[in-house]
Amino acid sequence: MEATINEVGEQIYRISISLSTHETPVPGGFTFNQYLIVDEDPVLFHTGHRPFFSMVSKAIEKVLPVKRLRYIGFSHYEQDECGALNEFLAAAPEASPLCSQVNALINGPGMDRQPRVLSEGQKLRIGKKVVQWIDTPHLPHAWECGYLFEETTKTLLCGDLFTQPGAGGPAFTESDIIGPSEAMREGMDYFAHAPNTSALLEKLAQLQPKLLACMHGSAWRGDGAILLRELGSVIAPRTNSQTMPC
Repeated sequence: MEATINEVGEQIYRISISLSTHETPVPGGFTFNQYLIVDEDPVLFHTGHRPFFSMVSKAIEKVLPVKRLRYIGFSHYEQDECGALNEFLAAAPEASPLCSQVNALINGPGMDRQPRVLSEGQKLRIGKKVVQWIDTPHLPHAWECGYLFEETTKTLLCGDLFTQPGAGGPAFTESDIIGPSEAMREGMDYFAHAPNTSALLEKLAQLQPKLLACMHGSAWRGDGAILLRELGSVIAPRTNSQTMPC
């Protein structure tokens, strides 16, 4: 295995590790993506599992030295989101974890460095670019869940939303991703189906994203608001009939 790196937006890079069908129970294989935002204070969003550290690091080095990283962000506290967090903090001595208030409260003791905590809607200038934190508890899962929105490129780093199966696909696409992601969710439903799921998707839609930086599968370019509302319409009937926050 090795990580590939591709620019999917202006100075926004998708780092991807593909697992074959033999390496994962997901039919057709699976991908784990991290995103690098290059600016004066570079941001890595998601680290991948701890064993992925060397592969992700090598990919980053093709664009900038790992030691230049200033923020290591992640959606929620799970191995594919932040398993290599402390390894990256050791490699980038000026970097800080970047996460939600809830995440810092319940998971901060496991971080080797004090996190830079962002509250709902709070913005952080990293140079020419500005990232904004959006709280999305239980969307799709975890109380501490949230996402970053990069304002200048209108990129939503949307974590596990629109998870697509398969390995070796394009770095980005303008084709349908609702179909593949819903087909996967049908067989392996990872949504908490909290009562406010539809409202949170609408909050994300109002950001009018033009690039959806998905953690699993291809990134997506287009009218992200339409796609997020379409997902909301698909999720709503299940949410209304079943509530299983986790």
